[in-house]
Amino acid sequence: MPGVVDRHRGEERFRRLGLAAIAISMSFLAFFLVSIIGTGYGAFIQTAIKIDVDLTYQEVGLEETFTPEDLAGVSYRSAVRSAMRTLIPEDLGRRESRALYGLIGAGAEFELRDIVLAQPELVGTITSFWLTASDDVDLYNKSGLTEASAQQTRLTDKQIEWYSALKTDDRIVKRFNWTFLTGSDSRDPEVAGVWGAMVGSFFALGVCLLLSCFVGVLTAVYLEEFAARNRWTQFLEININNLAAVPSITFGLLGLAIFLGFFGLPRSASLVGGMVLALMTLPTVIISSRVALQAVAPSIREAAFGIGASRVQTVFHHVVPLALPGILTGIIIGMARALGETAPLLMIGMVAFIADPPTNLTQPASALPVQVYLWADSPERAFAEKTAGAILVLLVFLLMMNLFAVILRRKFEK
Repeated sequence: MPGVVDRHRGEERFRRLGLAAIAISMSFLAFFLVSIIGTGYGAFIQTAIKIDVDLTYQEVGLEETFTPEDLAGVSYRSAVRSAMRTLIPEDLGRRESRALYGLIGAGAEFELRDIVLAQPELVGTITSFWLTASDDVDLYNKSGLTEASAQQTRLTDKQIEWYSALKTDDRIVKRFNWTFLTGSDSRDPEVAGVWGAMVGSFFALGVCLLLSCFVGVLTAVYLEEFAARNRWTQFLEININNLAAVPSITFGLLGLAIFLGFFGLPRSASLVGGMVLALMTLPTVIISSRVALQAVAPSIREAAFGIGASRVQTVFHHVVPLALPGILTGIIIGMARALGETAPLLMIGMVAFIADPPTNLTQPASALPVQVYLWADSPERAFAEKTAGAILVLLVFLLMMNLFAVILRRKFEK
């Protein structure tokens, strides 16, 4: 039977095409993950240099009885530089001394200050400290110590010679970069972190979640269960569907004109960012919630009406609980999209340099995708791995949100 044979051959070709499409998509995904992980893992590793800092009373200019204010006023930069000079037994000129100081990170003096303020008993002693190396030393130490890697950094031949001497003396190590997870944005790559951007994203997503859930779900319930079927509701449905396809930067322009221009809300604040993201996610939440409500069997409504329940009781006691898994899935999808958006946040000024994490919704803040954008635009080579590392953090949060959605859906499906 030629017809049956041809049909089976067509089904087999379709199956193979489907498998090929899946293989191609998985290969692209694998290439993306390998490239991001290969570049970004270095952001979680930092190079540290061991130096012996002279904290004797005469060296730091303190009396044996000192106050915390006196301790905070010590010149820790001078202490770090003196310790660096003792590591190299050479008579260095001004330029060479500056090159030697370039081996240590710009934030080393602040690291030393924080350690000494936390442990005042160190004053009066000569103590060894592991302090963060500069970004050029860090790149060179993590890139295989080859001539090609040296050319990619700004290290001079003399600095590489000093680095080799310190490496031989076991004064250079790699360690986990906690600063990347606990620090905020900085112009120095070795001390830059994502915590400030994470806090800004948390605040903005919190505002977005409250607004989009309250307004979006209630709108979907009204349109699906209570609104009359007329031209007005058809007009609303068409516009909601169209808004779901509007570019995100348009919502940023809307927020700039309304929230900042008309209402005068603070620029770069998480509050405004959350409101703009809520405008962007509302169509997604409304559409997914309506689909979930439509999926509830009509017999549920008929049974509730049959035992005397009102329309409000039927909707909120029977229909909405059964539609809740689909509603939650739509909300999480909307939140995941909001977490990765950059354009609307750029329009309301969240692209500013924020050195300290915000403590409330009205303070200037950044966000993870904006932080990725800023670091990707930086000319410093060390920010390339910071950019990939921030993308990894962003992907982890997206995976956690999707996992949370799966858990909630399974829980309410029971």
